[in-house]
Amino acid sequence: MNADEPTPVDVDRTARFERVTRETRISGLIDLESVDGTNRISTGVGMLDHMLDAFATHGRFRLDLQAEGDLHVDDHHVVEDTAIVLAALLREVLGDRSGIERFGWSMIPLDEALSRVSVDLVSRPSASIELGLTRPMIGDLAAENAVHFLETFALSTPFTLHVKVIEGRNDHHRIESAFKSLAIAMRSAWRPASSSTS
Repeated sequence: MNADEPTPVDVDRTARFERVTRETRISGLIDLESVDGTNRISTGVGMLDHMLDAFATHGRFRLDLQAEGDLHVDDHHVVEDTAIVLAALLREVLGDRSGIERFGWSMIPLDEALSRVSVDLVSRPSASIELGLTRPMIGDLAAENAVHFLETFALSTPFTLHVKVIEGRNDHHRIESAFKSLAIAMRSAWRPASSSTS
């Protein structure tokens, strides 16, 4: 192989992972090559399910994720551990991260809301998350845990993530535009590299 050619990405980019703690039991499957739209997501937190389905659908990958946890306490442990499981799946499926574009960014609207996301799939953990949510809860998801999910996902994978909701009056629209923007940015970053980079 020519030294200037990118390292090919394994065409079978699938992974499975299960995490069991005192508070949660979560199993997941990711397939970056599947775009059949058959995501099966059930965390017990409806708004989180909605965001994860949007992430997978617009990221054009398959995600199966089943979670049980101490939702009688609150949503914190389920949200946090779901992010850790998603990070473990992505970490496994990306391997040494050679042969991918590495960088991705997007700016995605949802009605009056607009979000900007930039990612670098280098193995350095960093997260800057500005959702600007005004309600304490969006459905059954605590606003603070929406931020915590994105931070935990980036720091656990690890990769560099910048999320900023630029405008929007409706908190549901703000968070959904952020997750959809994340999907497009990640899709760009993990696709096979078209040329070598220095």
